[in-house]
Amino acid sequence: MSNYQQINLEDYFQSGEGGQALTYTRKDGSAMAKMFEHGLGSETVEREFRISMAVYENGIPCPKPIRLVTDGQRFGAEYEVIANKRSYTRIISEEPEQLEPLTIKFAQLGKKLHSTPANTDVFPDMKEVIRPWIQKSTCISEPLRTRLLATLDSIPSSKTCLHGDFHIGNIITNGEKDYWIDLGDFAYGAPEWDLSMNFYLACYMSPEYMDNLFHLDPATFRRHWNLLVQSYYGVQTLEEQRSCEKSLLKYSALKLFFNFCKRHNGQGEPSPKLEGLAQAFLSGMAPGIF
Repeated sequence: MSNYQQINLEDYFQSGEGGQALTYTRKDGSAMAKMFEHGLGSETVEREFRISMAVYENGIPCPKPIRLVTDGQRFGAEYEVIANKRSYTRIISEEPEQLEPLTIKFAQLGKKLHSTPANTDVFPDMKEVIRPWIQKSTCISEPLRTRLLATLDSIPSSKTCLHGDFHIGNIITNGEKDYWIDLGDFAYGAPEWDLSMNFYLACYMSPEYMDNLFHLDPATFRRHWNLLVQSYYGVQTLEEQRSCEKSLLKYSALKLFFNFCKRHNGQGEPSPKLEGLAQAFLSGMAPGIF
């Protein structure tokens, strides 16, 4: 607790929400506090803060980290306020005509990020971030664990930047400049790690979760995915798109279980639905939803 400065949330107003945290902006506009949900340990908060600072110092556009804070019950961190900011997904939900231009811009920003060399002394290898979760999780059957680890070992390494939670909810804009946010899983590795996140979201997300996280319906997110893969890879035909998607399948299986296990702290019985989807990805069979 010695690293955390006490704050009074009466000095703030709630300004946003995410999967594991709520955000509060100081009433004087000087900072935004991201407060993680009850029960989430300080290690997670401190890791995200440390990584965010390293990303900021690496010159990648993101809100400047300020300090670690607590309200006495929850842990969090304060960041620079980006005035008049909106996430890409919020804009698309409110202005559907922005789907295509913002998706194309998102693809361009992703390619720029994925061509940026990472400081490997600071950022972790995505493969080694994922490995211990697969090794220790009780959410995975032993045959699937063996298969996932073998697939992880087969993936080539790369030393370029990855967001780690790469989707249109994690990029904001004030209309003049774009910023990456939610950087706790920032790492280095093959760009397919980031692209696969969107692919499995399009395959797996329920309408309720899609609305909660992106304020979009599944059909709109799938249109976003189609535009994203076409723009990112520069493909024009459906056959070319399917070839790109096929290259993402093994990454999708690994990211699917990494995110699931992390969300459940690696505990619980194996989920037949998730195992079935992961097995389908590993077997090279994408769900026929597009």
